[in-house]
Amino acid sequence: MLKFLGTTSDTGNCPTAYETETEYLIQGSIVTDPEILEQIRQRGNGIPDYETVVAVPKALAKFLPRDDG
Repeated sequence: MLKFLGTTSDTGNCPTAYETETEYLIQGSIVTDPEILEQIRQRGNGIPDYETVVAVPKALAKFLPRDDG
């Protein structure tokens, strides 16, 4: 079941946060800046073909639950 958590969009497009029973889903702009993507690739194992990097405005974080445990 998909649960809408919130959006910072005035038009209802993106960015938006959702939650399922096992994960958070974030709708946002795909990062295409080659310098940023290269820095991410150098940090770890790269970016697998089945993943992408999404820009999430900090203002959207207020909709994500916090685990204070």
